[in-house]
Amino acid sequence: MAPRIGAKSNQLIEPAPTPPTDCAASNEISPELVRKIVAEIATKQAEMLPQSRWVGRDFADAARAMHEGRAPDDLIHGQASPEEAQALRDDGIAAMPLLVPIAPPDAVN
Repeated sequence: MAPRIGAKSNQLIEPAPTPPTDCAASNEISPELVRKIVAEIATKQAEMLPQSRWVGRDFADAARAMHEGRAPDDLIHGQASPEEAQALRDDGIAAMPLLVPIAPPDAVN
């Protein structure tokens, strides 16, 4: 048996969480619910992608051109680096990552 050694006075020890007796009563999310939500997101994304135009690596430039009125205001999707995505957000341009990864059209056989 290991001896019980008290914690330092500058450290807060939180009690271990007690396991829930009923997942419905607690705020835990079941794996089945997560799978259902991800499947719904994938379905909605698959419905929207054919309505948008693939712009590839030019996503940040195309989004900026649309925002500035230099290009038609279409739905687009493509690729951007994290830095390019952050620059778009910093400039007030609405862009978000696709929640379910997709393969570029030229990579699909």
